[in-house]
Amino acid sequence: MSLGPLAGATRIDEAWTIVLAAADEAERLDGAGRGASYALAESGLRRVADVDRDAVLAWRPGEGWSAVLPSADPRSALIDLYLPICSATNARPITVGHLGQSLDGFIATHAGESQYVTGEENIRHLHRMRALCDAVVVGAGTVAADDPQLTTRHVSGPSPVRVVLDPTRRLADHYRVFNDDAADTLYVCGASLVRDGETHVGRAQLVAVDDEGPALDVMAVQRLLRTRGCHRIFVEGGGVTVSMFLEANLLDRLQIAVAPLLIGDGRPAIRITPRAALSDCHRPRYRVFRMGADVLFDCEIGAGTTEGAKQRAPDPPISRVI
Repeated sequence: MSLGPLAGATRIDEAWTIVLAAADEAERLDGAGRGASYALAESGLRRVADVDRDAVLAWRPGEGWSAVLPSADPRSALIDLYLPICSATNARPITVGHLGQSLDGFIATHAGESQYVTGEENIRHLHRMRALCDAVVVGAGTVAADDPQLTTRHVSGPSPVRVVLDPTRRLADHYRVFNDDAADTLYVCGASLVRDGETHVGRAQLVAVDDEGPALDVMAVQRLLRTRGCHRIFVEGGGVTVSMFLEANLLDRLQIAVAPLLIGDGRPAIRITPRAALSDCHRPRYRVFRMGADVLFDCEIGAGTTEGAKQRAPDPPISRVI
């Protein structure tokens, strides 16, 4: 599926309006326990009959959203990409990891330069993911290398709670996430490094979790965020942080954007405990989206997805998509 330029900015705006409205409606519809179909309204969605030709989405109890647009509709690919996140609720939360990497598997040079491995469309995708999620999580290395704002300035939609994981408390307080009012920030570090009475680093709330040497208990981090009402969590990077969540079996989806770039050597993307045999490796169900020059693999990582991948229909023969 292609997420390249749609048929004008109006169609992009329509698709994104539908996605944002779907995300906002999921909790209410989950509580109601009834299925329904919806069409695009002036500022969101309106309920319509299942056979209404204007219907764009359908809600199914226990399953979530599905698109009812024809695949040829220029809004279809963008909507389809984000519906798994829009379908998440307190009862059915989701954690999504994302990395942008080169063809040879690196997310940055050895010096930490990563702006930008992937192109403009994937950067916009990151902002959309932030807008759909309650919390965006990054590691200290990402903050040190990029000094990111972690807001939604390139798209409409709210900015999430920003969560910085710093097990060894290496960061100083001059980074933007610690000093602006763009969104709330949690600065999470090892309990052994927090002094009695400390509550903030700059404007960020200081949160202590159990630490195991140079690593944090990421399961405790996820529980913390769930307790705060964050049922959609976006682990944006870097490679160490996403790998920690993946290794702990905490990711429901993993998105890898591959850019047509060769770095040669640098900071690696995913690194988890290796398997001795290919038959023991996780081969998840996946979808593929084109984002400008980049290719995004959107993979289901949760329990039971490997078996489904083995039973899926045969892959199509070679076809040119770009």
